[in-house]
Amino acid sequence: MGNSYGVLIAKPAPPSAALAERERLFTEVLTDIVGTNHITADSHFFNDLGADSMVMARFCARVRKRPDLPSISMPDIYKHPTIRTLATALTNTTADVEPAPASEPVSPAAPLEPHRKARNGEYVLCGVLQLLFLLGYPALTAAAWVTGLNWVSASPGLADVYLRSVAFGGAMFVALCTLPIVVKWVFIGRWKPQEIRVWSMAYVRFWLVKTLIQRNPMVLFVGSPLYSLYLRALGAKIGRGAVVLSRNLPVCTDLLTIGDGAVIRKDSFFNGYRAHDGIIQTGAVSIGKDALVGELTVLDIWTSLGDGAQLGHSSALHTGQTVPAGERWHGSPAKRAETDPLAVGARDMGTGRRAGYAAVQLVTLLLLGTPLLFGTAFLAVQRVPALAPLVDSAPVSLTSWSFYRDTLIVSAVLFFGAALVGLVSVGTVPRVLNLFIKPDKVYPLYGFHYWIHRAISRTTNVRFFTTLFGGTSCIVHYLRWLGYDLRGVRQTGSNFGEMVKHDSPFLSAAGSGTMVADGLSIINADFSNTSFRLSRASIGAENFLGNMIAYPAQSKARDNCLLATKLMVPLDGQVREGVGLLGSPSFEIPRSVKRDQQLNAASAHELRRGLVAKNIYNTRSMALFVLVRWTFFFSVTVVYMAAVNLLNSLGSLALAVGLATAGVVVFTVAYNVMIDRLIRRLQALVPRGCSIYDRAFWRHERFWKLSSLTYVLAFNGTPIKNVIWRLLGMRIGRRVFDDGLRVPERTFTTIGDDCTLNADTIVQCHSQEDGGFKSDRISIGAGCTLGVGAFVHYGVTMGDGAVLGTSSFLMKGEEMPPDAQWSGNPATEMHEHPALARLTELPHREHASNG
Repeated sequence: MGNSYGVLIAKPAPPSAALAERERLFTEVLTDIVGTNHITADSHFFNDLGADSMVMARFCARVRKRPDLPSISMPDIYKHPTIRTLATALTNTTADVEPAPASEPVSPAAPLEPHRKARNGEYVLCGVLQLLFLLGYPALTAAAWVTGLNWVSASPGLADVYLRSVAFGGAMFVALCTLPIVVKWVFIGRWKPQEIRVWSMAYVRFWLVKTLIQRNPMVLFVGSPLYSLYLRALGAKIGRGAVVLSRNLPVCTDLLTIGDGAVIRKDSFFNGYRAHDGIIQTGAVSIGKDALVGELTVLDIWTSLGDGAQLGHSSALHTGQTVPAGERWHGSPAKRAETDPLAVGARDMGTGRRAGYAAVQLVTLLLLGTPLLFGTAFLAVQRVPALAPLVDSAPVSLTSWSFYRDTLIVSAVLFFGAALVGLVSVGTVPRVLNLFIKPDKVYPLYGFHYWIHRAISRTTNVRFFTTLFGGTSCIVHYLRWLGYDLRGVRQTGSNFGEMVKHDSPFLSAAGSGTMVADGLSIINADFSNTSFRLSRASIGAENFLGNMIAYPAQSKARDNCLLATKLMVPLDGQVREGVGLLGSPSFEIPRSVKRDQQLNAASAHELRRGLVAKNIYNTRSMALFVLVRWTFFFSVTVVYMAAVNLLNSLGSLALAVGLATAGVVVFTVAYNVMIDRLIRRLQALVPRGCSIYDRAFWRHERFWKLSSLTYVLAFNGTPIKNVIWRLLGMRIGRRVFDDGLRVPERTFTTIGDDCTLNADTIVQCHSQEDGGFKSDRISIGAGCTLGVGAFVHYGVTMGDGAVLGTSSFLMKGEEMPPDAQWSGNPATEMHEHPALARLTELPHREHASNG
């Protein structure tokens, strides 16, 4: 029989001396942690003892240090929530171990010799070369655009202006798209399975190619046949009719194979490389014919899906895993499942439709987009007095009050005007477009309705507005303005965080009392390789959704559910209500515990007063956010004007704008670091938690809103990012390789020397559940590795040399011993998976460690 939380409790086995001794030892450890002597073997950890996940994580860590007790993890605690059931389940550990997921093992390889760590000189030289590129490439690009603007503005007539705009815009588009291809083939040739030591000259070539590939205009054509053609030009083997919807461009393209008609959903990673212990490892990724890869998934190197195979949302294939043809897998690491994918029916589609759609995209960009861009810029510099130096050779005094007055007015008009126009547009234009879309109707890809769907999705997912309104009462009104169904929603002041997106706002809904943390992605669209369908996705009432959740329209979670961070939302089985869900694949846990309930135990009157006070405080935070962003925009305008005037004597406007662009890169870092230092004291270190109506939480929310991490990600894979982290208050060691780490609370985080942090890793020192907020420190020891898409929660300690696997979730309060290898969601110590034991091996090895 299940308990009130739906967690099955095994029937106790007959008593024995070994079982009794194990129960006694477990009780001894738990008594020491909980601090009470009233613990029996049948006491429920959460219901009777009032423990929470942080307390039980400490219990697991303490047990793992005992040689006389078997190793346990948090999933064991949730599945066996009493000492008796836990001891009984672990009586025959060998028999109870779940067999490893079926996978195609990696080819045998002899152990590699330890790699030489990078010297400080190599580290510095690499950083200098990367900095030169990060300053020089934007500067050269800006100079080229200004040269083109001068050429276009010199046209004798309107027709000539248009023709020159089309010619120059087309040339720049072709150049920016072709450059990564040329650099890749010249510097790399064909990607092969190999190992590249970070900070070496070989790594500089790798980073240069990666950066150029990921920063080119073709990202605008995600989900288009043009996108597949571009991947082919980079060396990828892309089959006919394959659909790639993820903006995460693969790097080692020659090692990527995508079969005919395969579909890869958005927010998926299939890079063809990973980093481990200071080494870049490249390897093959194969996706078979008609295969389907779900959203928010990660495909590690040396993984494959067979023909017709499917990988669910929020899942991951770890190194060496193979999904056999026709099978459905989900979870992290993925396992075989029977979940019905609810695939969209296929439609007949010829090559002509794909070619026509691609042609229309190019014509729209080159014949309408670039002329409009040049025309707007031309009119601006001709009509706006403050921009006169851009076309007038007469210098302007930088010490004149009139110069700063005019620049201030222009920047204010542009900034606030664009914000107002944008706010009106996101609530009106998509509504008109949505008149042409009917829910649950299957439409063909690459047609008028597909264009409408893409236009609605792009125009309504505006990060500026969700950051401005997120975490405040205004976010409910903003989402309603977009088209969300939020009728009857009870205001909490934190209904949605600052990061929420959707496929269609008009088919997204949430019930009253529901609160959502950051990173929610509502999945309204389902795709085949020839068609798509939009469906309504409804989040039930009184729910709480943690971070980084992909929420599909077919969700089986209804009212009063806790959906934990990085959860794989269940799509099959019975409807879940009044329970918590954790993991990928998900399992049931308590909806809430007594300690968390106490954080929001105020009366209705006190909650109303708290909401009013929070709204006042949040309104000031929104005003400060706008002020900070406008001040930055004004400052950048001044930088360009100053550069143009100071370098006017050189007679080269392009050179002036190019140098100003390089200066803006430096200024962006300096400005955001300054803002961060000014607001750093707003952070609240509250390990035992506080209410969301506590002023300490409001201050922390203000810190999130005013601080920015977008600019930091531009320095991924460079030593410069480590310098920025230190300036932002993080205690970070030497020679750390950071390929995409995000850390909301930098001053609470410690990272040791020579750590390796892969793309899309998150180290988050806080948690919000319902009406409570907690934050605590995180310590990551020297030489640790975090896999692609890994998530580390607050209160965690990782020992030196520990490895956290791909797309794994290390729960709050966990302690990883030195040199441990953990993986999964939630992460546990892994012994049975053969790939994890060979993280430093490659099936076919070629070394490129020394340049």
